[in-house]
Amino acid sequence: MKLLSRFPLGALVLFGALAAFSTARADQPAMVQLKTSVPPPLFTDTPEPFSGIPNMAPSQAAKAKTVVMVPATAVNLAKGKPATSSDNEPTLGDMSMLTDGVKEGDEGNYIELRKGKQWVQIDLGKSASIYAVVVWHFFSQARVYHGVVVQISDDPNFVQNVKTVFNNDYNNSLGFGVGKDYSYIESNEGKTIDTKGTQGRYVRLYSNGNTTNEMNHYIEVEVWGT
Repeated sequence: MKLLSRFPLGALVLFGALAAFSTARADQPAMVQLKTSVPPPLFTDTPEPFSGIPNMAPSQAAKAKTVVMVPATAVNLAKGKPATSSDNEPTLGDMSMLTDGVKEGDEGNYIELRKGKQWVQIDLGKSASIYAVVVWHFFSQARVYHGVVVQISDDPNFVQNVKTVFNNDYNNSLGFGVGKDYSYIESNEGKTIDTKGTQGRYVRLYSNGNTTNEMNHYIEVEVWGT
């Protein structure tokens, strides 16, 4: 008590705050920039502007790859995990291809679901902290997929505690509300979505056709987290 009395009350409060801050910082994981492998491109022509899509990404934003910070210990939790979809009989491919690690977009390396509103879903096996979702739809041709929505939940039916982490559905065609995210042109770099450590076991991705046809396609989905 005599030792503590030598320090002003304000200094003791500051010391306590700094100690608490240091403990909090020590508990936080070291963050690094996500770097995932990118398959070779399948076309080199500059894509023509897409008309009729009001929320297209500005040209500079479209070229800039999204920078996402993830814990240094983060891994692709989706690799080899079971996947299902709203289409019980895909026109092309099978659902195991969604998480097999093969990102090349050649014929035979993608899944085709029927036209209209469709989704694919990955079961991570247990709840996790999800920092990024990376999706490759189709990139052997420049096209834009409509109504891209990504959700995370611990409910496999996506009824309770659903967190929407991406929504570019500009006309609310899926019924989740008008999305504020940009539509984008598909490329071999895929689309990286910053999910900021959202907690959940299941990841569901929606789409609603594309600018070339009404079908829905997926090459690969990665889910980075701890």
